[in-house]
Amino acid sequence: MSHNLLKLQEGAIFISDAHYSFKHKELLGFFKALHQQHIQTPQLILMGDVFDLLFGGIAKTIERNQAVIELINTLSDNIEIIYLEGNHDFNLASVFPAVTLFPMQQQPVKCLYKGQDILLAHGDFNGPFSYRLYTWLIRSRAVLATLNLFNKITKQSILTALDRKLSRKDDCQKMHDFETHIRRHLSRVSLEKCILFIEGHHHQDSSFMIENCQYVNLPAFACGLGFMRFSNGMLQKEYFVESEVDCG
Repeated sequence: MSHNLLKLQEGAIFISDAHYSFKHKELLGFFKALHQQHIQTPQLILMGDVFDLLFGGIAKTIERNQAVIELINTLSDNIEIIYLEGNHDFNLASVFPAVTLFPMQQQPVKCLYKGQDILLAHGDFNGPFSYRLYTWLIRSRAVLATLNLFNKITKQSILTALDRKLSRKDDCQKMHDFETHIRRHLSRVSLEKCILFIEGHHHQDSSFMIENCQYVNLPAFACGLGFMRFSNGMLQKEYFVESEVDCG
């Protein structure tokens, strides 16, 4: 979906790194609560790695996530949904036709709040050359088509191997010297007019100042079901509780 300059709305919800999968199933309940209006927002900003494995062009990843995909597409009829693709979920234009999508190559994304700049990114946009080459290759239609065919022929061997690897991953590990890492990560980003830089990816739930810009690394929804709500120029942490969903 095409997009113009974004405007950040009061009450917007940021959710990042839910890694929806057989290991982390709670995201489905969160979207049901939004659909039932137990959780309300005018603007939902999905900050990447919302799914553990969702690749446009790999049919099985779409099939296994269909329940959440359908809810997001239904919600997009009434809520402005912005999706910054991550390293676990990309090439999603055909999956979410009414959602405003930003691939990694278009991040950081600038949006306005009361005339001031706020920057958004999943968090993996500025990796070393080898990583950037990998991300370009893995998003190629030709590569994805080849992987999709191989995965079918080998009875889902690629996805089975990825599932096994991801099931062993510690999604909630704390990083040493995180602030030093982020200062290096953002060293080539102009923060002169930025009042707030919001990122996911790192799962650190941390905030500090860089120059005159406040850097916020969002909580990973997969680690405690935390998300952020934007109000009066600030982010406030909230938690999803499954009792907010009607079972009927």
